Amino acid sequence: MTFARKSYDIFEEATRAYHVTDHVDAALSNPYTPGSIEHDLYLKNWIDAVQWHLEDIIRNPSIEPVEALKIKRRIDGSNQDRTDLVERLDAYFLQQFQSVLIQDQAVINTESPAWALDRLSILVLKIWHMDAEANRKDANPEHIEKCQSKLAVLLEQRSDLMLAIDQLLTDMEQGLKYMKVYKQMKMYNDPALNPVLYQKAK
Repeated sequence: MTFARKSYDIFEEATRAYHVTDHVDAALSNPYTPGSIEHDLYLKNWIDAVQWHLEDIIRNPSIEPVEALKIKRRIDGSNQDRTDLVERLDAYFLQQFQSVLIQDQAVINTESPAWALDRLSILVLKIWHMDAEANRKDANPEHIEKCQSKLAVLLEQRSDLMLAIDQLLTDMEQGLKYMKVYKQMKMYNDPALNPVLYQKAK
């Protein structure tokens, strides 16, 4: 089993587990050993699944402003958690490839393996929800047809993205590509960098 296939299966497992309750406050029960790559992959998709549904909730035109603000701040925190976890996944890959001899003709990739996996995790959720829409019993035939067409594109994208991830990891293992990790340095959550926050603290 390739790394991309393994990751996809874990992401799908987490998405399926989330939808047992389908509630943003559902308790996380990660079946994998803490500190393992599998544990972090499962956690990554769980964070994405919860945030997906928070984004749905906040778009309710009838939502109370106070509740919307609470959810917006929760989404901000989730985005930070997501970024931190992606950086932790990249630390795993840096360790995996630290002894690889970089070839003279090696090139750097436009994104790190973990950010590619981030896209794969989101794609699992897109496929899950588009499949649900394509099988809705209360939807009209036009809606079903459109969703089936979109689902086919998402499934093609899944194949392409998984292949690209595995090719990237193979190239890195052979020293044909190398990675650099730049911390995201998000400023809006940092009291020392967000002027609204540090001016208020004066």
